[in-house]
Amino acid sequence: MIVTIDGPAGAGKSSIARKVAERLGFEFLDTGAMYRAVTLGAIRAQIEFDDVDALVDFASGVQLKWKNSRILLNGDDVTEEIRSPIVTSAIRHVADLPAVRKQLSKEQRRIAKGRDIVTEGRDQGSEVFPDAECKIFLTASSEERARRRQEQLIEVGRHLPLEDVLRSQDARDEEDRQRPIGSLRPADDAVVIESDGMTLDEVLEKALAIVAQKQV
Repeated sequence: MIVTIDGPAGAGKSSIARKVAERLGFEFLDTGAMYRAVTLGAIRAQIEFDDVDALVDFASGVQLKWKNSRILLNGDDVTEEIRSPIVTSAIRHVADLPAVRKQLSKEQRRIAKGRDIVTEGRDQGSEVFPDAECKIFLTASSEERARRRQEQLIEVGRHLPLEDVLRSQDARDEEDRQRPIGSLRPADDAVVIESDGMTLDEVLEKALAIVAQKQV
């Protein structure tokens, strides 16, 4: 069974997807980490972001592997490094390329084939796995998502004004919605969870209930 959990930045989809997978005994696929790893690899290889052919060639030849919730880029564990600000600011140059998205979507389908898996991202239910048995779109208001993101940053020692977090988030949302391929949108048959005012456990239980209904 494939369960897709999509949604905008700051909606908490990664945390929920991991917990849903854990509770169900399913595997977990963090697709955002795949795009981040390719972006990091391009930075390391000193590929210019306006060199589309070089970026596509790199994405086609890169080796990405999962090992105990760690992501390896050509054999190198980059789980922490892909979350750096430099990768975050550059990821759009990779994720916006249709040829790169096509390549990584193909890799995501290969990984998921024949497995019980929970996969999260922005286009998993709408484009990558259109036939997934269960599709969830997790969202929240812009203000709520920005507040959550600010709290996450404080936990790692980065103190940013809420207005700055919200401004950056809104820009990212707009970029995600405007992508020609892989745009941010719920699949037509996705169940939407509006998580404002809900605790993490409440969102988790609601997501699990949705999956249970699809398993019947």
